[in-house]
Amino acid sequence: MIKKIIYCIMSYMRPKIFLFGEAEKGDFCIPHLCRSLPQLAETFGNPPEESLGILYAVQALMYERELIFFRVKEEGFSIPDYMRGLRLLQNKDAFKELAAICLPGVGDAEIIEATGPVCSMHHSILITSEKDLYDYLTHIRVK
Repeated sequence: MIKKIIYCIMSYMRPKIFLFGEAEKGDFCIPHLCRSLPQLAETFGNPPEESLGILYAVQALMYERELIFFRVKEEGFSIPDYMRGLRLLQNKDAFKELAAICLPGVGDAEIIEATGPVCSMHHSILITSEKDLYDYLTHIRVK
């Protein structure tokens, strides 16, 4: 009985991942809560070429995480879209249980550095690819 109660509580409190990504369809710059692969496919369609957002979203859902997908116009390059999403995330009460912020395709220092304080506020991690981390580390602006 106790195991069933714990399982119910854990499944109810599934950690959320906020993911910035490019997609074939769906509203721009609006957080969409996705709980299943069919919902993701219906809402956002197929991934554009060179995009990693939908791929990472599928992985998050397969690992039984709730996904908040934030569609940007161009992964890694639509800086105003990313900043708008990060401003939304500054409302900690609106985004509870945020385990991670995912930035596929982003190696831009401005975006990554703006994400750090938001991750700290939510006690969440930053998910990125090896390629994007390398781009960030090798192109840090000299001040």
